[in-house]
Amino acid sequence: VEYFYTEVTNKNANKWEAIKFLINKLGIKEEEVICIGDNMNDLIMVERAGMGIVMKNSALEKLNVANYVTEDNNSDGVGNAIYKHV
Repeated sequence: VEYFYTEVTNKNANKWEAIKFLINKLGIKEEEVICIGDNMNDLIMVERAGMGIVMKNSALEKLNVANYVTEDNNSDGVGNAIYKHV
């Protein structure tokens, strides 16, 4: 099974820009942010967060960009990551 994904946005729009807005609004540090991602549109936020987490068997796992790899979605990966790091 092949997987294709297309996302069309403004070239300056990404998830990290939204998180930076919240960082400034809430007065927290980038080092205090945990981001969990599983696809290429999550790459920038996973790279720049204080704790970048990727899902096992995701497109990002192969890029070695995260601080931690959690289980996949079907194995409660997000819940496990939150439990371990929060």
